[in-house]
Amino acid sequence: MRILIYLLPIFLFALRNEPITPIPETIKFDKQKVLLGKKMFFDTSFSSDEKISCESCHMPEYGGADPRVVSIGVYNKLGNIQSPTVYNSVYNFRQFWNGRAKNLKEQILGPTHNSVEMGMDKRKIVKVLNQKYKKELSKIYPNEKISFEMFQDLVAEFEKVLITPNCKFDKWLRNEVKLTKLEVDGYYNFKKLGCINCHNGINIGGNSFQKIGVIHKAEDRIGDRYEFTHNQNDKYVYKVSTLRNITLTAPYFHNGITNSLEKAINLMAYYNLGLELSDYQTKSIVAFLKTLTGDKPKILEEK
Repeated sequence: MRILIYLLPIFLFALRNEPITPIPETIKFDKQKVLLGKKMFFDTSFSSDEKISCESCHMPEYGGADPRVVSIGVYNKLGNIQSPTVYNSVYNFRQFWNGRAKNLKEQILGPTHNSVEMGMDKRKIVKVLNQKYKKELSKIYPNEKISFEMFQDLVAEFEKVLITPNCKFDKWLRNEVKLTKLEVDGYYNFKKLGCINCHNGINIGGNSFQKIGVIHKAEDRIGDRYEFTHNQNDKYVYKVSTLRNITLTAPYFHNGITNSLEKAINLMAYYNLGLELSDYQTKSIVAFLKTLTGDKPKILEEK
């Protein structure tokens, strides 16, 4: 009985907690590395045709994502999967739709070495670093031989600070603003229907793998976790995407199947919940999702 009395305050506190956490307004970073990493992120020299940069598929005006169904890489080659947003990716527990990279540094190997995306290799990237960034690199890494790992370190450090704090919902969580009735109803429906089971935490996603087509089988499974693990249980399984800045990052899903947020909501309700939503449920959830657009990353304005 005494243990229950001790645990009661903890239990009551847990009940008051929401399953979504606000993004901090600041994050620790190395300013010198970030600014140099920013230059490299926007530099097309790191592609085999010198026309594609990291930004080509992760555009600031589209919430760090790509408005095309699939991105266009070197020599106008087409990718086969929708580019996820780079914003707030530091909070993802794994990178890529199938989670094959464990962090931002490891993720950089993918697009740079992919023959469709940037078409480079470590040797070619080191050559560019020596040609264009030797002086700047010597200031950050004194007495070190220029390496591909430096490129990884710098670009990852820049990507780390691409966070979008202070969305309306974060401010509501901090008791700084009020939500409209429609937005509150949307959040209530989001939780009641079960969307919150996968889209939660600081990034409102990005923290688990889940199957698309739990109730009704999905048709397209390109780039799923099975392609990485070859485990039959991983077919149709993807890293849950973040819902932050979702109104900026259409088209939706790994296959970019729709540009409509309303349709995306109803597709997930059908595939994973086996539900047909009412017009008001859909409208209210859209209103809630619109509260998730945060501030543009400050680093994009700095030189």
